[in-house]
Amino acid sequence: MIVDCAHYRDGHRQHQGTMPLEEAAARCTQDGFVWLGMFEPSAGELDKVRESFGLHELAVEDAQAFHLRPKAEQYEDGTELVILRTARYDDEREEVDTGEISIFLAEHFVITVRQGVASELADARSRLEHRPELLRTGSTSTLWAILDQVVDGYAPVVAELERDIEQIEATVFSGAVAPTERIYFLRREATDFYRAVHPLLGVLGRRLQPGRAPNGLLPYFRDVHDHLLLVDEEVAAQRDLLTTVLEANIAVISVEQSRINLRQTATMERLTIIATVFLPLSFVVGFFGQNFEWLVAHITGFPEFIVLTACGLLLPCLLLTLWLRRERRAAAPPVPTTGGADTADGKG
Repeated sequence: MIVDCAHYRDGHRQHQGTMPLEEAAARCTQDGFVWLGMFEPSAGELDKVRESFGLHELAVEDAQAFHLRPKAEQYEDGTELVILRTARYDDEREEVDTGEISIFLAEHFVITVRQGVASELADARSRLEHRPELLRTGSTSTLWAILDQVVDGYAPVVAELERDIEQIEATVFSGAVAPTERIYFLRREATDFYRAVHPLLGVLGRRLQPGRAPNGLLPYFRDVHDHLLLVDEEVAAQRDLLTTVLEANIAVISVEQSRINLRQTATMERLTIIATVFLPLSFVVGFFGQNFEWLVAHITGFPEFIVLTACGLLLPCLLLTLWLRRERRAAAPPVPTTGGADTADGKG
């Protein structure tokens, strides 16, 4: 879909409204340049643009695909293809939305193909139209305006990611357990954002080489490069920080799991003591609950009942005490021998 199309000459737009595609292609032979802006065009629309402006078929294929990294490529006919990654932070979903802008740059035309919601260029076009001194430098001025807007759009994303990281960091280093999934998601967001930012330094670096941009635009490209370098450093620092936070959160989870294990061990120890105490009682109850003739016949009075009960209680408890004491001695570490005896033996 064609969003806007205009012919610029002597630093000014030559008409109002959107110019038809055929007229735009015809004006490419005149002074100035044509800026054609498209948003998520179909394959048929791109074919018409390719035929009208003589674009390389491989460049058109690149504009249709979604790239993970920005890049710049020069073709034999003099047309340059620059692909940028855009970013925008969604407050409701707390996620980073990305888009892509493909720029076909030639002496007499500029074609921008936008993909994704985070790739608006209306502000860049309006800002450039209010700078006739920059428009007079030629079609490269549109590349500066687009780069400037894209890089300026990175700053709010960095700020929002920093806010999310500070919240997670405060939770983890306070000793509480933060959702590991949230930390991993933030690190993935920061990594994807870094892939959009860092390669763009190479694209801008090429533009700063001698002869790659009009002299009047070089200070503006340097300014964009400085802003991008700062964003790149901040995003790289965020990635490293999230790695540290993720490791710290795993350590907090391990400590919390150890505390749970200790509580479970203490509970099991108390239950074991209680079960040990009631074990002889259970034995006595089970023993006297048997209706054998011998047992019933020999308990003819209270003394016999006391003797059998005492034996049934005291004997198991005594045996249990002796067994526990033996196990404790066996588990105790051996007592080291003194050096004096060894020395004496050695002298003898």
